[in-house]
Formats: sequence, structure tokens, C-alpha cells
Amino acid sequence: MPSTTAMGDAAGMQLVEYRNAATLKHLPTRNGFGEGLIEAGALDENVVGICADLSESTRMEGFKKAHPRQYFEIGVSEQMLVAMAGGLAACGKIPWIASYAMFNPGRSWEQVRTIMALNETNVKIAGAHAGVSVGPDGATHQAIEDIAIMRVIPHMTVVVPCDAVQTKKATLLLSQTRGPAYLRFAREKSAIVTTEATPFALGKAQVFRDGNDVAIVACGILVYNALVAADELEREDGIACRVVNNHTVKPMDGDAIVDAARGCGAIVTVEEHQVHGGMGSAVAEIVARRHPVPIEFVGVNDTFGQSGDPAELIEHYGMGTTAIKDAARRALRRKT
Repeated sequence: MPSTTAMGDAAGMQLVEYRNAATLKHLPTRNGFGEGLIEAGALDENVVGICADLSESTRMEGFKKAHPRQYFEIGVSEQMLVAMAGGLAACGKIPWIASYAMFNPGRSWEQVRTIMALNETNVKIAGAHAGVSVGPDGATHQAIEDIAIMRVIPHMTVVVPCDAVQTKKATLLLSQTRGPAYLRFAREKSAIVTTEATPFALGKAQVFRDGNDVAIVACGILVYNALVAADELEREDGIACRVVNNHTVKPMDGDAIVDAARGCGAIVTVEEHQVHGGMGSAVAEIVARRHPVPIEFVGVNDTFGQSGDPAELIEHYGMGTTAIKDAARRALRRKT
């Protein structure tokens, strides 16, 4: 792919040259969480970390070393992870609790609902290893239902950053924002498409690429796939795609979604999650109420994952660039 500057710069989006795949930097989004948590703990000693025996995997290990008096290890006890955090939050602390997303919030959902959300406690969940790109760990560890179970809970903020740089920013901002929150990130290395200068605000989606034929609304590490697919669609078919980084699933930027629907007349949603109940479903709810247009959904289609190479699993479950392009073409045909 030729190296060019990313569209969106004119609007102040400051992206890296994502079209030059050969030189693009790749880091796990979990690294951004680890770096952000260390910085948050230095800025405010009330920020504490609690982990369920996965400090290295979740990247809480660095926080443990940098701020040992602010770190707690409780072993494999995810329900207690939430309960302990709720007590610390009631005493004025800002707890981050970390495990694989499949176990927290997966295993601890009732405690999350009651202790965190019902009481509006200031607890933050770091849901690591989300999506099928966990790879060889297989279906038991691949959280592809977590967005659905979290966004339905009242008072819960749900954030799915697009790369490691944005994950760090989200960690810092959530640490300074009162209320229960869920930060979802992945295990495998993924493309970095933003820079330190790229703006980030909770509840404010970002247009990374402009176009008026089809809007691709994506979250998480698949934002990069959406950008690549949009470039290929323009080169192959002359289709101009708008790419929206919809990083805050709740509260979602309804105005940005409606603007995409009005400006493009068709939408494709892209997420590393079940198509039922996830980010795409939230987009459809907004569109149905405010500006109905054809929508196609890219994600896992009502099945469980399996062990395999992360990149191969993304392709196998229909979330690669080819699947996104096919969905965009279907959405465009439905406009007429």
C-alpha cells in the first residue's frame, strides 16, 4: 500500500500514516492500559490496582512495581475483586480491577451490576484479552459477549479504544472521571493509528476518514481493518467511505452516528464481538430512532470462538478487510 497521510488531518485528527503497513508500529492495547495506570497512580495516590492473579497478562505488573503501596493481589476470586473494590471506592479510593474480560466482568457480572452500578461506585474494570484475537486460549477465554452485558447496565460507561495510544488516554481519563466504567482491550499486538496529538474525549466519536457513500463505524483494534478496507474500496470500486472510530460504546455519540447516517445513507458496523447486542446494536438503536438507513453488521455471528492464530481467527469469523468491503458493498446496494 502506498504511504500517504491519513484523511482526517484537516479536521485535526492527527493520525499516523496507516496506509504504509510495512512501517506501521504494532503494540498490544493492554500495554497502553499498563502505561496509563502507572501514570494515573503517580498523579493521584488514591488510584489503586487490584488484580486476580493476572498482573503480567493484564499489564498491571508495572503498576505493582511503581506503586507497591497502591496495589493489591487477591488471587483467582473475581467476585471478591469487585466487592473489595466497592469497599475501597466507598472510602475514597479509585480502584482499577483487572482480569481477563471473560472472568471480569464475565464471571462477576452480578457483583458488577449490584455493587458497582446500582450503588454508582467509582470502580473501573480493565477487561483484558477480549475478542477472538486471544487466539490459542480458545472459546473459554474469548470474551465476545462482554460489550452486550455491560452496556445494558444503568450508569455504566463502556470504552473500547482503537489502539495502545488511545487505551493509555482512556485509562487516564477514566481515572479522573467519577462513576463505574468498563475499559475493554486486547491481548495481541495491533496497529497504532493515532498519535499523542490525536484528541480523545469520552462519548465523542472521531471521524478518521471522510466520505459520503458508506459510513464504517468501528471500535477497538478493528478500526485499522476498517481504514484499510475503506482505502481498498475507493481504489477498487470508487466507493468513498467515512470511517468513524466509535470508541465510547456507552454513552455513545448519537450526533456523530446520525451525522454519518445522513451524510452517507448507509452504515456498516465493525466490532470484535457478537453482532447481537454489541456496539452495532447500539448504533442501530440510535439510527432506528433518529434517521433510519440500511445497516450491515460485521462481527462474530452467533457462534463461539476456537483456538487458532489471532489473525486467522479474525478472518475466519468474518471481521477482516474482505468481510468489511463486502458488507460496505451490500449496504451501498441497499441505498438504491
